[in-house]
Amino acid sequence: MQRAEFYQLAGVILDLAVEAHALLRGATQQEVPGVREDKEKYPNAAVTTITIMNALGEQAMGKPQGTYITIDAPALRFENPPVHEEIAGLLAQKLNLLLQKWNVGPADPVLVVGLGNWEATPDSLGPKVINQFTVTRHLLKYVPQNMPPGTRPVSALAPGVLGTTGIETAEILKGVVEKTRPRVLIAIDALAAGDLQRIGSSIQITDTGISPGSGVGNQRAGINQQTMGIPVIAIGIPTVVHAGVIIYEVLSQIQQSFPNVNLQLDQAVAQNLTRNVLAPFGGNLTVTPKEVDDLVHNLAWVIGNALNRTLHTALLQAKAAIPLH
Repeated sequence: MQRAEFYQLAGVILDLAVEAHALLRGATQQEVPGVREDKEKYPNAAVTTITIMNALGEQAMGKPQGTYITIDAPALRFENPPVHEEIAGLLAQKLNLLLQKWNVGPADPVLVVGLGNWEATPDSLGPKVINQFTVTRHLLKYVPQNMPPGTRPVSALAPGVLGTTGIETAEILKGVVEKTRPRVLIAIDALAAGDLQRIGSSIQITDTGISPGSGVGNQRAGINQQTMGIPVIAIGIPTVVHAGVIIYEVLSQIQQSFPNVNLQLDQAVAQNLTRNVLAPFGGNLTVTPKEVDDLVHNLAWVIGNALNRTLHTALLQAKAAIPLH
C-alpha cells in the first residue's frame, strides 16, 4: 500500500506543504499541476519553497494558494547555539521576503500571536515565543522619546485555546485586530509532522494563514486574510507526529529488512491494524519526543530571535538594547 493511501486511512493530516507535495509526487516524481517547487542549500539547512499558483494546485494540495517556505535544519534538535543563531538569521531572511510581498514597511505595526495551549508542552511553542522577543507598541505610546526614530510598533498576544477560554481564537484575534489595527498578523503555532525526521527540525513559513489544531484533528476557525481582514503570515514547527506514521514506518522497515516475508498490506489489513493498535485512544494518538521541553524552549528562542531581527531593524541599527518586555 502506498504511503498516501495509508495516511488517508489512518487519518494522518499533513500540516507541512512540502510533505503534502512529496506525497502527491510519489515515487514517479511527476510534477503537480499548478504547483512549483524551488530548492536552496545552506551550510546547516535546506530550504524548499512550494508555490501553489492556481486553483488546480490548490485542489491537488488541499491547501490555499500562496507561498510555503520550509527550512529543514536537523541541528535544531541539538544544543548548538551558533547554528541556532544561523537558522534564526535564515528564518528572518525568509520572513522578510513575505513581508515585502505584502508591501509591509519597516515601521508598519505588527501583531504577533502565539497560538496553542501553554499547559500542554508540545502545543506551547506559540505562547513561549511571546516571551522571546521585544514588544514596542506600549513603549512608543508612553515613552516615545526613549525609542529610536522608525521603531516599529509591535504587539503580542497568546490567546489560549477554545478549551480553556470558551472563545474561538479567531474571534479573539478579530477583536484585537479591529482595535489595534496592525498592518500584518504573524501567527506562531506547533504543527504535526508526517515524517519523524521533521519533528523539531523543520520550520514552515507561509503567507496563507493557519487553521489552529488542524494537524491533530481539532479543526478550528481559520486565521487568514479572509477572516482577519489583513495579511496573515504563519510560522510553524512540528512537535508531534500521528501514531499512524510510526505504524507505517515500522511496516515499511519490516518489508525492506525481510524481503522474503510475504507482508501484504492491503486496505483491509491497514484499516484493521490501525484500528486495533490505536483503539485505546479512539484511533487518534499523537506522539512527541521525551525531551520536548528542551526542544520547544530552543525552538521558541530561534523564532523569537528571528522576529527581533525582522521587526526591529531600527533598534538594531541604533544598537539599542533590545529588552524582552
